[in-house]
Amino acid sequence: MEKTSDFRQKEVINIRDGRRLGVIIDMEFDLKSGRIVAIVVPGPSRWLGFIKGSQDIIIPWENIKKIGDDVILVDVDPSVIRR
Repeated sequence: MEKTSDFRQKEVINIRDGRRLGVIIDMEFDLKSGRIVAIVVPGPSRWLGFIKGSQDIIIPWENIKKIGDDVILVDVDPSVIRR
Protein backbone atom coordinates (compact mmCIF):
# COMPACT_ATOMS: atom_id res chain seq x y z
CA MET A 1 0.00 0.00 0.00
CA GLU A 2 1.24 3.46 -0.86
CA LYS A 3 0.57 6.86 0.66
CA THR A 4 -0.83 9.69 -1.43
CA SER A 5 2.42 11.59 -0.87
CA ASP A 6 4.27 8.77 -2.69
CA PHE A 7 2.23 9.47 -5.82
CA ARG A 8 3.38 13.10 -5.96
CA GLN A 9 6.94 11.97 -6.69
CA LYS A 10 6.08 9.91 -9.76
CA GLU A 11 6.20 11.12 -13.35
CA VAL A 12 2.97 10.74 -15.34
CA ILE A 13 3.56 9.54 -18.92
CA ASN A 14 0.92 9.28 -21.64
CA ILE A 15 1.29 5.94 -23.45
CA ARG A 16 -0.50 7.22 -26.57
CA ASP A 17 2.24 9.65 -27.54
CA GLY A 18 5.01 9.10 -24.96
CA ARG A 19 4.63 12.63 -23.65
CA ARG A 20 5.63 13.47 -20.09
CA LEU A 21 2.63 15.14 -18.46
CA GLY A 22 4.36 16.06 -15.21
CA VAL A 23 3.90 14.97 -11.62
CA ILE A 24 0.66 14.66 -9.72
CA ILE A 25 -0.36 17.94 -8.07
CA ASP A 26 -3.70 16.79 -6.69
CA MET A 27 -6.05 13.83 -6.40
CA GLU A 28 -9.83 13.54 -6.38
CA PHE A 29 -11.48 11.14 -3.93
CA ASP A 30 -14.90 9.58 -3.55
CA LEU A 31 -15.45 10.15 0.16
CA LYS A 32 -18.21 7.56 0.41
CA SER A 33 -16.11 4.70 -0.96
CA GLY A 34 -12.71 6.05 0.10
CA ARG A 35 -11.33 5.50 -3.40
CA ILE A 36 -9.25 7.70 -5.69
CA VAL A 37 -11.41 8.88 -8.60
CA ALA A 38 -8.83 10.88 -10.58
CA ILE A 39 -5.33 12.33 -10.54
CA VAL A 40 -4.52 15.90 -11.55
CA VAL A 41 -1.36 17.02 -13.35
CA PRO A 42 -0.42 20.61 -14.16
CA GLY A 43 -1.80 22.02 -17.37
CA PRO A 44 0.17 23.96 -19.96
CA SER A 45 -0.59 27.33 -18.35
CA ARG A 46 1.22 26.47 -15.12
CA TRP A 47 4.44 28.36 -14.60
CA LEU A 48 6.87 26.80 -12.12
CA GLY A 49 3.95 25.28 -10.23
CA PHE A 50 2.19 28.59 -9.70
CA ILE A 51 -1.01 30.07 -11.11
CA LYS A 52 -3.42 27.20 -10.69
CA GLY A 53 -5.81 27.25 -13.58
CA SER A 54 -8.65 25.46 -15.22
CA GLN A 55 -6.14 24.02 -17.69
CA ASP A 56 -4.97 21.37 -15.23
CA ILE A 57 -5.34 17.88 -16.68
CA ILE A 58 -7.73 15.62 -14.77
CA ILE A 59 -7.06 11.96 -15.51
CA PRO A 60 -9.77 9.51 -14.41
CA TRP A 61 -8.51 6.56 -12.38
CA GLU A 62 -9.64 4.10 -15.07
CA ASN A 63 -7.20 5.76 -17.50
CA ILE A 64 -4.25 4.73 -15.34
CA LYS A 65 -2.71 1.67 -16.95
CA LYS A 66 0.34 0.96 -14.79
CA ILE A 67 1.83 2.33 -11.58
CA GLY A 68 5.55 1.69 -11.34
CA ASP A 69 8.25 2.66 -8.86
CA ASP A 70 9.04 5.94 -10.64
CA VAL A 71 6.31 6.49 -13.23
CA ILE A 72 2.58 6.25 -13.77
CA LEU A 73 1.50 5.27 -17.28
CA VAL A 74 -1.83 6.70 -18.42
CA ASP A 75 -3.90 6.47 -21.59
CA VAL A 76 -5.16 9.95 -22.46
CA ASP A 77 -6.29 11.30 -25.84
CA PRO A 78 -3.58 13.85 -26.77
CA SER A 79 -6.17 16.12 -28.38
CA VAL A 80 -7.61 16.96 -24.95
CA ILE A 81 -4.20 18.11 -23.74
CA ARG A 82 -3.48 21.61 -24.99
CA ARG A 83 0.22 22.51 -24.99
